[in-house]
Amino acid sequence: MISTHGLGKRYGRQVALEALDLSVEAGEVLCLLGANGAGKTTTLNLLLGFLAPSSGEARIDGRNVHQDPEAARAVLGYLPEVVQLYPLLTGIETLRYFIDLSGRPCPAQAELQAMLDRVGLQRDAHDRAVGQYSKGMRQKLGLAIALSKGARALLLDEPLSGLDPKAANELVALVRALAAEGHAILAVTHDIFRAQQMADRIGIMRQGRLIEMLDPRNMSASEIEALYVHHLRDLA
Repeated sequence: MISTHGLGKRYGRQVALEALDLSVEAGEVLCLLGANGAGKTTTLNLLLGFLAPSSGEARIDGRNVHQDPEAARAVLGYLPEVVQLYPLLTGIETLRYFIDLSGRPCPAQAELQAMLDRVGLQRDAHDRAVGQYSKGMRQKLGLAIALSKGARALLLDEPLSGLDPKAANELVALVRALAAEGHAILAVTHDIFRAQQMADRIGIMRQGRLIEMLDPRNMSASEIEALYVHHLRDLA
């Protein structure tokens, strides 16, 4: 569903990403860990079509992101680290606005409510101004917007950043539920503990390379952290 083959990005002599090969299948969550500059954000930007690759290719559901961008984006949803929304609109008005913006027919009120229910946004927040939302609530609304287009592949950029423990637990549960529905999910995070809970596989990136792929079902969070720190020490 989400795949890269020899994907690379260079800026002159500087290598931002080198020969990345990865795949995320339907029903799977892959988390990427890495220090700043490891290539995680570059990977997301290439998959989103925000950057042109220097080598290789990125595909979403078999569609080449850079040769057929509209078809790739049609099945791709993106949740940025900071979800920028209009503070005076309510949650349900925001969802309706983004659906209208896409040119798709707007569903009835009950269907809009069901979309917000699906991501765990409590009913009393549906008609509340987004400016009053916590970050966790904004993340849920952002996911509802991404899912409203029928996206089958999701890219999540630091989805757990700034969340309190309760909100983080809820988001992890939501991501697992979406995977169970058949979505392919690629997430970038610094939260090793939550990554261990959320992911089917964890990739460690360093200096533009994917250097390790782990199965968190066979490792504790502390074991993953020790391996991650070991790779960081190699940079010192």
